[in-house]
Amino acid sequence: MLVFACTVAAEAGRMPITFDKDVVPILQKHCQSCHRPGQAAPMSLLTWEAARPWARAIRNAVASRRMPPWFADPRYGRFANDPSLPQADIDTIVNWANEGALEGDPRDLPPAVRWPEGGWQIQPDVVVSLPPYRVPAKGIVEWTYVTVPSGFVKDTWVTSIEILPDDPSVLHHAGVFVKPHDADLKYGEPFWPAGDRFVRSSGEAFTDDPLAGVSAAVAVYVPGFRAMDYRVHRAAQLIPANRDLVVQLHYTPNGKATTELTRIGFTVAKEPPARRFITYSPQTPAIADRKVFRIPAGDPNWKSPPVDGVFHVDAELVWFLPHMHLRGKDMTYSLTYPGGKSEIVLSVPKYDFEWQMGYDAASPIPVTKGTRLHVDAHYDNSANNAANPAPDRDVYGGTQTWEEMMVPFFGVVVDAGMDPRKVMTLPGQAGVVGTGH
Repeated sequence: MLVFACTVAAEAGRMPITFDKDVVPILQKHCQSCHRPGQAAPMSLLTWEAARPWARAIRNAVASRRMPPWFADPRYGRFANDPSLPQADIDTIVNWANEGALEGDPRDLPPAVRWPEGGWQIQPDVVVSLPPYRVPAKGIVEWTYVTVPSGFVKDTWVTSIEILPDDPSVLHHAGVFVKPHDADLKYGEPFWPAGDRFVRSSGEAFTDDPLAGVSAAVAVYVPGFRAMDYRVHRAAQLIPANRDLVVQLHYTPNGKATTELTRIGFTVAKEPPARRFITYSPQTPAIADRKVFRIPAGDPNWKSPPVDGVFHVDAELVWFLPHMHLRGKDMTYSLTYPGGKSEIVLSVPKYDFEWQMGYDAASPIPVTKGTRLHVDAHYDNSANNAANPAPDRDVYGGTQTWEEMMVPFFGVVVDAGMDPRKVMTLPGQAGVVGTGH
């Protein structure tokens, strides 16, 4: 094998490509954040011993650009977290695999990346743990909410938030909201909406709305995304003193009963920031109208009613996260400026429910007062959609995976002293403004 590799390399006029010298730097930069123990990827790529059995699969995945996953149309915008491999790196990995996937000399290895311990992507300063939740092996689990104290006894600027499930296979999504403390609400007791009332896990029904006064989602977990890092945008998010965290959890049984323990990690600003990050989580206003939001059976390109908004102050648009379910096909964010110029700032032409990416703008997108935001989305409810569980059925808006949503999350940065309620409006929306008001 070594003779063959050396012969091929010699014919190409170069030294043999090895894991230790040539491949590891690429994996450290583009792959190991997911391909390490405790993360979403199915195999570790930290060492040659771990990577070598997968050499052919790695080659095929990078050559076809299936990995690293990335779905933004390169014609619109540039993004700081784009993990796409340059062609030279693809060639290196392909040639390494084709030439025998040599290990090389361990003395050529670069220093190992010091990843956060405990499975975190970002090492937290503060961790809030939710109570354990027993997920059944089968059946439907309604969206569940649980309230816990934030633990912040004074106004606190946080620079990142990460939601870390113990068992990602049973957590469809999670969202963290902030609200003023409610002395009548029991900490740690799950509850869920049931028509015009709510039900506690004890079975008790009640009508006082425990979600009244919640902020927009300040953090979100979906397949492929779990950490919001405001430091990328030189900003932070404010959590006022003595607030509660309301956590929305959507569990999906996977055939094996399990107990899920979810944690929320925060990094804390060392000093007050100059810039404030505001999260918006709007949904098309038509989502609850079954006459309007109805995806016909077999329709390969159904267009959803849009989400529209208008900015009332000068700001910066810095982050996007398209969210749909299994029929989601594409989503496009556009801006129209006061002078009439329009541009697409993010297009995701091949949405993938399994990899719901967040997109950090490489440079802030300035939006002046009067700029309008418009978001379109399409759905594929045909048999050509391999993820479609029932192409012979109409699909309506709803919370379960087999229903549909149209939620174009986005993030805006303003001066730290700005009141979030004054930044923009989204017609037909309520409760979509970020925390701290």
